[in-house]
Amino acid sequence: MKKTIALLIIASFFGLIGCNSINLKEYNGKPLSIAIIGEIPKIRENNIEFKEIGFSDMQSNDTLEKYDAIFITKDNLEEAANKKYINIYKNASIPFFFIENEKGHIPYTIENLSYEDIPNGNSKYYITGLVFNGDETFKTYGYGLYNDIKNEKNIKDVYSRVFTTISEISKI
Repeated sequence: MKKTIALLIIASFFGLIGCNSINLKEYNGKPLSIAIIGEIPKIRENNIEFKEIGFSDMQSNDTLEKYDAIFITKDNLEEAANKKYINIYKNASIPFFFIENEKGHIPYTIENLSYEDIPNGNSKYYITGLVFNGDETFKTYGYGLYNDIKNEKNIKDVYSRVFTTISEISKI
């Protein structure tokens, strides 16, 4: 009986070890061109091209048409919530992704709310995405970290999943 219990414990232990070694897939789709306001992230992929831009660049349709998506990093989220940019999000044909965003999509879709009006922790995701459907309707995306652990491997995995979504959106 004791041997059976010991074997079950050992088998369970090895089963748990197997669960912790999840294979997080790299994005291997078509090459993507992404504009970023902020610092370019470290990623695994070689088929992703980042171009740093500023908020003023976002106001040009010519600029927006060059890219598959726009990323806005944590240090720029408050500025991105300025109501003057909401029409840009609404009229763009590409998705916007907000990195390390704790406030969800609300500050980027409702003009009457300021960034400060939304409490931190409103979003459980590491990256939130937003794409308008050519009118007042929009689709949001949320990407959490594996096991809610913030480390380099999990952050790179989040970006790989975002790249997959961008590729799928651009097919529509």
